[in-house]
Amino acid sequence: MSVTVVETIAELRAALAGRTVALVPTMGALHAGHLALVERAGQLAETVVVSIFVNPLQFGPNEDLDTYPRTLETDVEKLDAAGVEFVFAPSVDVMYPHGPSETRVTAGTVGTLFEGRSRPGHFDGMLTVVTKLLGIVRPAVVLFGQKDAQQVFLVQRMVADLDVATRVSVVETVREDDGLALSSRNQFLDEREKRAALALSTALEAAESSGDRGIDAVLAAAQSVLMGESLVRLDYLSVVNPTTFLPVDDDYRGKARVLIAARVGETRLIDNALIHLGG
Repeated sequence: MSVTVVETIAELRAALAGRTVALVPTMGALHAGHLALVERAGQLAETVVVSIFVNPLQFGPNEDLDTYPRTLETDVEKLDAAGVEFVFAPSVDVMYPHGPSETRVTAGTVGTLFEGRSRPGHFDGMLTVVTKLLGIVRPAVVLFGQKDAQQVFLVQRMVADLDVATRVSVVETVREDDGLALSSRNQFLDEREKRAALALSTALEAAESSGDRGIDAVLAAAQSVLMGESLVRLDYLSVVNPTTFLPVDDDYRGKARVLIAARVGETRLIDNALIHLGG
């Protein structure tokens, strides 16, 4: 069975009628991390749909919308080999036939922190297109990768708050053998920058090993690693409560998530890890 590429909403809905569907939303430029989501999707539903849509609503005026990699033909080949039945690859005009949506799903306070502070409006655009995709595909389950931790949190909260009849399944971050989290933006790193980018995952390991000594030790351990790499320019380093995604207090004990965003050369990367604070 070969993959079917669908470009219109009506055609996709007709093809999916009566099926139990798992949706993997992507912006293309697929790598092994995306394919891990696809593999898990195939275990959760009879039909897998992968959407490929570079959503302009989640890019700011100074971001890389125009240069974001678009590799549809290669992506479809990978998905065909992975046994995906449908690829939904709509144009901007299909998704936003009257121009950018006036109706938006807003991400609230958490949407203005971390990635949201660095990329104003990003999460409103992301939640809006995810809501549209859930309405179009009507999947039983939708899959996201843990690398985008803030996105995962906001989608899970949106689905709960709006009583969306779709389950969110989260797949752990897929990493290269050296520990670098897979990202579509890794292709922009040269060899020297790629070695420097390992500081992000190394910093997370240092943070995790310092968890029993409290948040100050966690932040100091991670910062020490990041400051030792001249090509890495830190955007933010924070420790949040996984249930609220707000920064933890100094006396917090329990599970916490360490978030890192940095530029390596001109490429912006993010990573995160779940740790335990306190003895």
